[in-house]
Amino acid sequence: MVNGEPFSAGDSVIHRLDPRCRILSAAVLSFIIAVSKDFSGLAFAVLLSVLLAGAARIDLRAIAGRLLLTGGFVLFIWVVLPFTYDGEALHRLGPFTLTRPGVILALQITLKSFAILLIFTSLMATLSVATVGYALSHFHLPDKIVYLFMITYRYLFVLQQEFDRLHRAAKIRGFSPRTDLHTYRTYAYLVGMLFVRASGRADRVHQAMKCRGFSGKFHSLHDFSRQGRDRIFLVLTALSALVLAYLEWGGGGG
Repeated sequence: MVNGEPFSAGDSVIHRLDPRCRILSAAVLSFIIAVSKDFSGLAFAVLLSVLLAGAARIDLRAIAGRLLLTGGFVLFIWVVLPFTYDGEALHRLGPFTLTRPGVILALQITLKSFAILLIFTSLMATLSVATVGYALSHFHLPDKIVYLFMITYRYLFVLQQEFDRLHRAAKIRGFSPRTDLHTYRTYAYLVGMLFVRASGRADRVHQAMKCRGFSGKFHSLHDFSRQGRDRIFLVLTALSALVLAYLEWGGGGG
């Protein structure tokens, strides 16, 4: 498990599902939630996302950082949107007017954000990136896209470590960041050196992979196989999607 995959190790009901079912379910549910506006449907979506998080046995302390990050974005929405959206005025605060449509839209965005975050964390973040890449290839995505996705994720951590090493070396030589031309020039040199080293490392990695017989496609040691629990989960996902669709378009809400 890479340090960027804190939820991929586990033995919950969700972890035992076929990765293809989880990816498909996450995509379908998130799409319907993203286009929903009815509050009964959004409340159902939040409840569903919490149930999925419970089924995946996700530690709330581990997901707290993501929730706080999303909360910061949502807080910005609440500070700006209710006072800049045209519509029926609810309250006036000096030169600012709190509008009913702005509050409604901010609340919709809040519910959607947390529901989609929990769904993706429960169904997608509980997969390793290698498993996600291999599962995507089963959806007939081009091999080059899958290859680029997996290699990019893998070497983001390498690039971060390389930049940290260069930055430490600069600080050992007395570099102290300030808002002056010398600081900007130093960071430009660091980024340039990072690209040079990344290019050299990429060539060496590519040569090493070719020496080991790499033909442009990754192969998994484990074949996916749908079982009874996967079919049950897909049926439950379809029913949940139908409920969301009915509450949005067939229940007279909006």
